[in-house]
Amino acid sequence: MNKSTQIVEAGLKKRYAREKRFRMFGLISILISLAFLVVLLTDIISKGYPAFQQTYIKVDVTIDSKTLGLTADSTEDELYTASYSRIIRDSLRAKFPEVTDRKQRRALTNLVSKSAAYDIRDKVIANPSILDTTASYWFLAKDDVDVFMKGNIDRDLPEDDRRVKDYQLGWIDQLVAENRLEKRFNTVLFTEADSREPEQAGIRGALMGSLFTMLITMFLAVPIGVASATYLEEFAPQNNKWVDMIEININNLAAVPSIVFGLLGLAVYINFFGVPRSTPLIGGLVLALMTLPTIIIASRAAIKAVPPSMREAALGLGASKVQTVFQHVLPTAMPGILTGTIIGMAQALGETAPLLMIGMIAFVSDVPQGILDPSTVMPVQIYLWSDSPERAFTERTSAAIMVLLAFLITMNLIAIMLRKRFEQRW
Repeated sequence: MNKSTQIVEAGLKKRYAREKRFRMFGLISILISLAFLVVLLTDIISKGYPAFQQTYIKVDVTIDSKTLGLTADSTEDELYTASYSRIIRDSLRAKFPEVTDRKQRRALTNLVSKSAAYDIRDKVIANPSILDTTASYWFLAKDDVDVFMKGNIDRDLPEDDRRVKDYQLGWIDQLVAENRLEKRFNTVLFTEADSREPEQAGIRGALMGSLFTMLITMFLAVPIGVASATYLEEFAPQNNKWVDMIEININNLAAVPSIVFGLLGLAVYINFFGVPRSTPLIGGLVLALMTLPTIIIASRAAIKAVPPSMREAALGLGASKVQTVFQHVLPTAMPGILTGTIIGMAQALGETAPLLMIGMIAFVSDVPQGILDPSTVMPVQIYLWSDSPERAFTERTSAAIMVLLAFLITMNLIAIMLRKRFEQRW
């Protein structure tokens, strides 16, 4: 074997060794990424799945008309304003007559949520004939009771180190023994808006706010983005300094931090045009600005991928430039445009920073009914709950993250399915 052959073989061995190391490093990187993803998802799911259950307490309630100051002829306003919390308090004290200490009596009342009084009020308004009757009703348990029943408070800890005291443990044990405590699917999480009380807090308000915001974003960003991409790719003059400047600015906007768009919305839409703060309208306007570069870039790439032969064939058969673009080029590029649009919308759905600048961080306890009603969105709701000190908000934060991730994964799966379904290879 001559020297040249030896040099070549030695070089091949080194090259193969480098390629093997490169593949190994790539595989290790993927495994590390997957490990971090598994740890993250495991942590979120383990903390969030208990939020899909809620503890309820059965209480024998005597709806005493004298205590409420009501009669059979009371008006609806009088029924609405009566002090129903008093009969809840009296019913709990009747259940545990041995409790005489003032502090313990206050803790006894806090076994059930404050929503119990509203539940009784609604039942009386719906059927006033239940006045002066006694019946068993299921009420939401207070957040500390709920957290304890889910095993997140260790009863073996010293009393000073846990929120549920020994006398409260005795009441809970008695209620469990009498089958007056049970866990049910947490419908409140999906039917109610935000609340200061963890057991009453839900994501419906944030979901509706996200829906209205995404609708505004879609109706503004998609037509403008696709029209801009079509003009720049098909009709704009080539080698024109103004067109070149627009293209550079679009690419630069795609890399601008999202909070800058929030500052722009605050300065232009709110301060200059007077658009109401903390509404889906202003949120959609800001997110539309942020999403436009993504849609334009993706749409231009899809339009550019259409082979020139299709344009030439249409023009050769007598079609005008506009007919060629709208009847042949855009329909062919539509799968790529839809994919880019869905990815851009998914990015907007998960944004928080720009919405903080326009006031959508406000506490909103009502479900928005339109684009001008105050509201928040899912990412901001998660941010608000994560900053709350109550233990029960921790599981609700993780549950809200799970719901948001489910929406994001669904949107990305739809984008992949559309691309696979309509993709054409040239």
